[in-house]
Amino acid sequence: MDEIITRVARGTGYLTLERPQALNALSSAMIDYVTETLSGWADDDQVDQVVLTGRGRGFCAGADVRELRQIVLDQRADPVDFLRREYALDQLVAGYPKPVTAWMSGIVMGGGLGLSVHAGHRVVDATTALAMPETIIGLWPDVGVAYDLARLPGQLGTWMALTGLPINGPHGLAVGLADAMTGRGPAVPEMAWLAEAFAGEDAAAIVQRLGASAEPGAQAALAAIRQRSPLSVCVSLAAIRRAERLTLAEVFAQDLVIGAHLVTGPDFVEGVRAQLVDKDHQPHWSYARIEDVPPAAVAAAFA
Repeated sequence: MDEIITRVARGTGYLTLERPQALNALSSAMIDYVTETLSGWADDDQVDQVVLTGRGRGFCAGADVRELRQIVLDQRADPVDFLRREYALDQLVAGYPKPVTAWMSGIVMGGGLGLSVHAGHRVVDATTALAMPETIIGLWPDVGVAYDLARLPGQLGTWMALTGLPINGPHGLAVGLADAMTGRGPAVPEMAWLAEAFAGEDAAAIVQRLGASAEPGAQAALAAIRQRSPLSVCVSLAAIRRAERLTLAEVFAQDLVIGAHLVTGPDFVEGVRAQLVDKDHQPHWSYARIEDVPPAAVAAAFA
């Protein structure tokens, strides 16, 4: 297909995402094509290893959530099936029988991180920006990445999940989201304050600590969180805490349960509208503030 370029040379299968105008966002057709290609190469004696790359300003900005939103609005298909196929692809990469190298250059977010972070060898560079920004569109850090975020040091993963803010290539390498780096990049920021600020299982308490902190980064984190779906922030925190005790396969299973709840809920449709369709950046969330989200609403996402 035009949006995926594949070739095999000297034992290496090269797969390049070729949708730069959409930052290589993964449509359902692209997900199916990559799955078919990788499945075929797994049994191909001419392919000894696989290399994943993306053309343009980033490896991949995530799944095509506009397409997913339209599926929800049209009510002609099961939107969870989109997620199920996306997660199956990520799990295929995670358990691939041959070495997989993911070149995580430029923007690597959401589903792009899910496709690459589970690879056996992950390479970043000076342009890399790693993020899970889903709370801004009424979702949560899915694609199995909660498993990794839950295991990052000093509550960095919790910060990433709730704020959606990115980390650079050297930072990703330092905390284990990458295995190698080409060239030299920006310095790893000092973020020791995260450990206390983002501790615990109460999102409202985290927000309160951020508001009381004199740390400049805390105020930036608070501003980012306040822009996001309060329900998504609370569900994301619960998902990260649960993922601390789960295997990767169990995190993917948890993602499907959460997806069945949030993707069909009002915040997802509204969040994508505000960010990517109308682009007015004025979403009307189901709850006005994190402090207004009842525990029962969070628990429902895991039922």
